[in-house]
Amino acid sequence: MLSAFRSASAASTRWRLVAVLAAILPTAAACAQPAETAPRDGLLNGAPDPTGVATVNAAGETVYYVAATGRGVNLLRSTDLKHWQPVGSVFDKPVPDWARREVPGTHGIWAPDLSYHDGLYYLYYSVSTFGSQRSVIGLAVNKSLDPESDDYQWQDRGKVVESNPRDNDFNAIDPALLVDQEGRWWLFWGSYWSGLKVAEIDPATGKLAADAKIRPVAARPDVPSHAIEAAFVVFHEGYYYLFVSWDACCDGADSTYKVMVGRSRDAAGPYVDADGKQMLAGGGTLVLASSERWRGPGHNGVITTDAGQWMVHHTYDMQNLEAQRILQVRPLTWNADGWPEVGEPLAVAEDGGP
Repeated sequence: MLSAFRSASAASTRWRLVAVLAAILPTAAACAQPAETAPRDGLLNGAPDPTGVATVNAAGETVYYVAATGRGVNLLRSTDLKHWQPVGSVFDKPVPDWARREVPGTHGIWAPDLSYHDGLYYLYYSVSTFGSQRSVIGLAVNKSLDPESDDYQWQDRGKVVESNPRDNDFNAIDPALLVDQEGRWWLFWGSYWSGLKVAEIDPATGKLAADAKIRPVAARPDVPSHAIEAAFVVFHEGYYYLFVSWDACCDGADSTYKVMVGRSRDAAGPYVDADGKQMLAGGGTLVLASSERWRGPGHNGVITTDAGQWMVHHTYDMQNLEAQRILQVRPLTWNADGWPEVGEPLAVAEDGGP
C-alpha cells in the first residue's frame, strides 16, 4: 500500500514590504501587518507551493499527483517523479464565487494542500491578496484525481477558517492537514504576523471541530518581518516533524526562502529544533537553502510510499528565471539522530518547467 502525502505549502503570501513596515511601525502581539499591494508578476505562474499524493491506478502503476498555486489550483501528474504533465484544474474559475465575494481583488488560489483519507482526496486551499491579512481557507473533496474517472468530481465545501485585521493576529493561508497516530485530525496554517497555528478538525466535515482551540506552534518573534509560513507535518519514528519556510519566497534570484524543521512527540507541539530551541521562540533546523543555481527553495510537502520518501518544493532556476517558481523533487532520508535530510533533485526539466 502507498501512503498518501500532503505538503505543503502557498501560494504562500510573501511581501517585500513586510520587513520594512515591521521595522518602522509599532505592532500588536509582535505581528507585522503589511499594507495590501497589487498582484506580483509570477505569483501564480510556474508550480509554486506544491503538495500531492501517491496512488495506484487500475493498471497497478504508481501515479503521483501534485497540486500547486494557480488560477483554479493547478494539477500535475507523473509516473516517475521526473516528468510532469498538467491534468487540468480543481476549479473552472480562478477563485470560487464565495471566496471572491469575501476577498475582493483576488486573482487565484494559493498553497493547496492535497491528501487522501478515508476514501476521499482532501484539498485545502487559501485565497488572499498579496500582503493582506484578509484571507480565507476553503476545502474541496473528490473521490478520484483522474479526470477520466467516473468518480472525478470536485465538491467545494466552502470556508474552513478566516482572518482579518480586526479579529485575528494571524493570516489564514498555507493550510496543511495532518491525521495523527491516534486518528485525530489537525489543520496547520499561517504566514507572517504572529506565526503558525494549529486547530483540531472534525473528520466528518473537514472543518474546525466545534470545541477547537487555535494554538500557536511556530513563530519568529525576534525577526522584524516575522517571516515564517508553509507548515507541513509528517510522522517519523515517534516524532511529528514540522517543516516550515523562512524569509522571502518570491524575489527571483534574490529570494532567500529556505526550509527549516522542528519536532515534537505531540502533533500540536511544542516543536523544538535539533539544538532544543522551541519553534515558537524562533527555533528551526535547516533542511534546504539556496545554492548557486537554485534560489529560494521552499514551501515543501513530503510524498511517502513504501519505496521511500520525497520532498516536493518550488525553487527558482538561475538558468531560467523566466519560468518563475518551478517544481522540484528531492529524495528525503533520516540521519542517525532522527532528523530529515534531502538529496539532489531527481531531474532538471530542459525548459526549466515542471
